[in-house]
Amino acid sequence: MIHPLLQRLHQSTLTPLRDIHWTPELFGILLVYFVQGAVGLARLATSFYLKDSLGLSPSQVAALMGVAMSPWILKPLYGLLSDTVPVAGYRRRPYLLLSGLLGCGAWLGMALWAPTAGLATLWMVLGSLAVAVGDVIVDSLVVERVHGSDWAGTGTLQSLTWGATALGSLLTAYLGGALLAHYPPQVVFGLTAFLPLFIALAAWVIADQPVVVSRGWDPLQQQVGQVWRALRQPSILLPVLFVFVWQATPSADAALFYFVTNDLGFGPEFLGQVRLVTSIASLLGVGIFQVYLRRIPLRPLFGWMTVISAGLGLTSLILVYHLNRDWGIDDHWFSLGDSLVLTVAGQIAFMPVLVLAARLCPPGIEATLFALLMSAFNLAGFLSQELGSLLMHGLGVTETDFSRLGLLLILTNLSTLLPLPFLGWLPSMTLGEADPEAEAHASLESFLRDVRAEEAETALAMEGISLAETDPTLRN
Repeated sequence: MIHPLLQRLHQSTLTPLRDIHWTPELFGILLVYFVQGAVGLARLATSFYLKDSLGLSPSQVAALMGVAMSPWILKPLYGLLSDTVPVAGYRRRPYLLLSGLLGCGAWLGMALWAPTAGLATLWMVLGSLAVAVGDVIVDSLVVERVHGSDWAGTGTLQSLTWGATALGSLLTAYLGGALLAHYPPQVVFGLTAFLPLFIALAAWVIADQPVVVSRGWDPLQQQVGQVWRALRQPSILLPVLFVFVWQATPSADAALFYFVTNDLGFGPEFLGQVRLVTSIASLLGVGIFQVYLRRIPLRPLFGWMTVISAGLGLTSLILVYHLNRDWGIDDHWFSLGDSLVLTVAGQIAFMPVLVLAARLCPPGIEATLFALLMSAFNLAGFLSQELGSLLMHGLGVTETDFSRLGLLLILTNLSTLLPLPFLGWLPSMTLGEADPEAEAHASLESFLRDVRAEEAETALAMEGISLAETDPTLRN
């Protein structure tokens, strides 16, 4: 299986790299994507800070994480602002500069002044806002360059941006846990604050033509009207509702993080190792989907992967009830293996959703509608965290009482099966019918959302599947 994957990677990505026109602007764009992956350096530090330094309960952390991801719900607004409200005559560079400075300030705030949950939430929201704004701007730059430059095809460019983010995530996956094993979280936050400054520096090499004449509000009103008419079509609305319900089911990620750290005694360095393994497993899941599964009809593929993922998610019960110890398997080894399998399955389960989202967008409003669909899915992730928080509180799962954690896991995993009776809302298409650009865009969005999740370390620690994010995608 690995050999065909490597052959596919070489044919679709490595070979076309020779034809790319490498410019300072391209390096600047790739640097932004790299930083978006590298800010994962502080993910484990954030979770341990909320748990140990602020003394928050699992339900409180889940609720806070949901609030922290709220800026991602408004992604289309940032795109519209950038298109219609130039700053100093420019539409891209000032917003990218603002993104870098805001991100730096947010992490400095976490490092120097976050003594309460309220202030920590404020800095986390600002940090999410910085990443979301930067994401919208740099994605728009890629779209503009695809249509207006002589760079190699869209697929190659998307592979480059995706690879830059993957590299940033992989390089910091283990480092975040290793640093946290020897230094307090504030030190990790301070180091992370330097990374967004590279986004501010990249803004200066971006070719952004000054806007001389305002385009007015008419184009904006026309585009909003087109998007509204598209969303009212059952062929678009019903699949979006299906995915929204699926992603809005409650999450147990925060409770699992408390369990593996407080009950099993997993330290930050080991959790960093888990995150590294699951980051690689995420890439493997994308590769398996692209090579073996993308031509399977959508409904059976999504249905079976949802059932399989829910079933695999229940394997965490083995760790919760310590059955692995009866079988002679160490907690650490079982957690690594379980996280690896769950991440691959979760990534495969979510890839059809992203390809479908790209496929649903009608010509002329592709970027706006795709961003709107991603925002709707982010809203579902927000609801997932809040519902999970209420469920933890109702069951009495706390930082010290895990007696009902097994029941919580059963309820959250089985809840993902609730949308299956509505599989008929999905189109009976084969994903292979989607064009290569849509598939490349979906692969990019999948990894970006995976590595940006503010609560990714929770899921990666046990399940490797997170829906919480600043841009959530995967979960049991």
